Amino acid sequence: MPAAKVVVASNRGPVSFRAADDGTLTASRGAGGLVSALRTVLASGDAVWVCAAISEADRAAASAAPAGRLDEAGYDTNGARVRMLAMEPHTYDRAYNGIANGTLWFTSHHLYGLATQPSFDAAWRREWAAYVEVNTAFADALAEEAAPGASVVVQDYHLSLVPRLLRDRRRDVRIAHFSHTPWATPEYFALLPDDVAVALLEGILGADHAGFLTHRWADAFMDCARKILGVPARHGLVGLDDHDCNVGVHALGIDGDELRERASQPDVAVRRTALETWAGDRQVVLRIDRTELSKNIVRGLAAFRELLRTKPEWHERVVHLAFAYPSRHDLPEYREYTASVQRTAHEINEEFGRPGWQPVRLEVSDDYPRSLAALSLADVLVVNPVRDGMNLVAKEGPTLSRDGCALVLSREAGAAAEMADWALVVNPFDVSGTAAAIDEGLRMPAAERRSRCDALAKAATALPPQAWLDRQLAALDAPPATP
Repeated sequence: MPAAKVVVASNRGPVSFRAADDGTLTASRGAGGLVSALRTVLASGDAVWVCAAISEADRAAASAAPAGRLDEAGYDTNGARVRMLAMEPHTYDRAYNGIANGTLWFTSHHLYGLATQPSFDAAWRREWAAYVEVNTAFADALAEEAAPGASVVVQDYHLSLVPRLLRDRRRDVRIAHFSHTPWATPEYFALLPDDVAVALLEGILGADHAGFLTHRWADAFMDCARKILGVPARHGLVGLDDHDCNVGVHALGIDGDELRERASQPDVAVRRTALETWAGDRQVVLRIDRTELSKNIVRGLAAFRELLRTKPEWHERVVHLAFAYPSRHDLPEYREYTASVQRTAHEINEEFGRPGWQPVRLEVSDDYPRSLAALSLADVLVVNPVRDGMNLVAKEGPTLSRDGCALVLSREAGAAAEMADWALVVNPFDVSGTAAAIDEGLRMPAAERRSRCDALAKAATALPPQAWLDRQLAALDAPPATP
């Protein structure tokens, strides 16, 4: 196959596999905005997507394909050219759970309890070595797949070292790196071992363009470059050695037409009818999250409990749908957090529930059509992360709302940069303030709620995934910023 003009690298790719009892592998399309963003360029045949084999079924498929090229092995990749890297499972687990999720995610979201965490010992160093090994494997694959002068777009914290490693191998290609998470402040980023902090910053600065979801995260990255590396970083340009890296902001929105079309399907309609029957004539407060520490589900439930305690007039007049899908259960902190979410929901129902009224309905199973149905009927949508790169649920809710929903939005979510003017913005640590915002949303006049919701939907769809990707590719072709 010819080398690619555009090469994309991400931990999770556009296709995943399931193994039947007889060992037969079945491919399914990956979800998410990145898949949508790349649909056009992948269909052109000029792009290759390089990703990791996540599951045992993925590894079996990748191992059976020539050089991991799934399309060449005859798998259904929806027309995309996909190279899946089957790495040694223990190495991949150390890199993914130990470093990417167990360290870098905690750092970027400021999640450590500093009295006991973090602790970087010899075992952690073995995990860091695995992270370097995985990033090196990606850099090698990208160097092989890229045509002369190709554009290479590297995604997220799993692959922070790749740009520098790839530049060492291919000086001719143009490299972009995009961070979908927040970026830590210099003081917090400096919790990492000094050599690791330097390696991560220098890794991303190996790119020609480093992209972030908001100016806040981009500014934090440049602050880290100045204070930790001691390099000039201003006006969107960071210089390191003989190389300059442009720093840009590319907010990621949703494809409103695609989302509404999916929400119009029969499976969504069936679930909407069931939810409407369950809710009756009560107002609906909704949240949809992974049971991820940064999503702040327990404080959100506590705010709903405080609403019921301080505003008894809402008893039997409101219900709270909480969809909290299990996440990262390989990490003990996440298993414990899921249990805490379940315990809090149970306590609320025990305290306030009565025949015919269960205040909280907690669902811990992933059901995408049910989530779309719930978003269409919510009166108040609660999005209260302690820290979030963007948060697309905050954008999906107003876009799908039928009658208008009030958005209770954390000021620590990246989405607040675009949506704060029409949302009810809260401090995510202030349970009483969040309870007051939910109350305000429930009491908001229908006309005001509809007007705010329309403005939120417009902001949410202003930069759909295709435009988001196009801007990154255009940034690679632009002349360097002027210091």
